[in-house]
Amino acid sequence: MTSTSVLVPAAATALLLVVVVVVVVILVRRRRRRLITAAIPVTSSRGLQRVAFVVNPIKFNADRARAIVAEECRTAGWDPPVILETTIEDPGYSQARQALELRCDVVLVGGGDGTVRVVAQELAHTGTPMGVIPLGTGNLLARNLDQQVAALQHNIRKALHGSERQIDVGRIALENRETGARSTHAFLVIGGIGLDAKVVSETRDNLKRSVGWLAYSESGLRNLPGRRRKISISIDDGPEQTRKVRSVLFVNCGKLPGGVDFIPNAVLDDGTLDIVIMSPRTAFGWAWMAGKVMLRHPRPIPVMELQTARKVRISVPEPMDTQLDGDPTGAVTSLTVQVEPGALLVRGGS
Repeated sequence: MTSTSVLVPAAATALLLVVVVVVVVILVRRRRRRLITAAIPVTSSRGLQRVAFVVNPIKFNADRARAIVAEECRTAGWDPPVILETTIEDPGYSQARQALELRCDVVLVGGGDGTVRVVAQELAHTGTPMGVIPLGTGNLLARNLDQQVAALQHNIRKALHGSERQIDVGRIALENRETGARSTHAFLVIGGIGLDAKVVSETRDNLKRSVGWLAYSESGLRNLPGRRRKISISIDDGPEQTRKVRSVLFVNCGKLPGGVDFIPNAVLDDGTLDIVIMSPRTAFGWAWMAGKVMLRHPRPIPVMELQTARKVRISVPEPMDTQLDGDPTGAVTSLTVQVEPGALLVRGGS
């Protein structure tokens, strides 16, 4: 076999992972965004504000972001911001609650999608706005808010002075009857059960540190050939249906890095989730799905079913992995997902 004949199927498999690894999508031809060195001024009509900044201190640009937030508050004539650093043990839960207890007028969150998700879980239904300062690798929520993720100072100014928007929040209850574990979480971008979650959970940390997004391709290549799994699914309290799937995704918004719009109809404030049921058995099935996504083909295909829903229940005979906004959330035997329309107030974005 020639080297070319080996590389072609490998490249095709990498392309298919665009569909499989939803929140950790691998884009070999990822567009480079030009670094914006001059932030666009934002005129504020807001009065005196108390600002909290929940920040993941290990993220690149965290120190610079903290300095800019402090300077912007000083320039506006406000008190210095309340700086609340996350830790491994507490990725933002108590920090967000502390900001609420201090009656802060806005809570900025600097980090990746995991930090944003945790803070949003605490701010949902409170009426306190959240400003997203993207410091992660994917920054999926920021992209769906049409933020320029490289424009740090601009994003901070918009979060402090910009307009506000109410967006939907996904809420998921997870249960594993074998261990007795139960938990409830919020998510903002995409949750999933099945292959997408397995790829996330089995990606090696050392590869992520060295090659970034490309690390997920190694886990994806290992897991792509697996078998479909049987599930029972009920949509909007309808009758249960038995299906064989590789993944089921719960999509609140669908824009991914590199300009890929995974589910064009999924928007942040429509009061519904877009449910994606993926059931390919062969490489042809994955190629079919990849083609539909990349070419934005509107016609339905059998291996990729799309529905909209406010509530979804899934049960499985054996535990299956789950993920929320790219964070592994463990193996479960059942879950219930619901949308909470307009639950979170977000400041900034375009």
